[in-house]
Amino acid sequence: MRARGRVGGRRPRLTEDQAALALELYDARVKTVQQIADLFGVPRSTVYGHLNKEATVPRQSKKKAVTQDS
Repeated sequence: MRARGRVGGRRPRLTEDQAALALELYDARVKTVQQIADLFGVPRSTVYGHLNKEATVPRQSKKKAVTQDS
């Protein structure tokens, strides 16, 4: 099929512009993944699939780690 100009696979649910906006919102910590998913009308798993694993800033937990000073 590829020889005839056809490409297999499912089309992405988010356009390139939407995926870029989702990445920007996520990295700037403006919105959570659930809020981004609700914004575009897709499940959270779709948003996670569009986030670039190497370039995204990992989220820190809201709880601060307790350090003991000795």
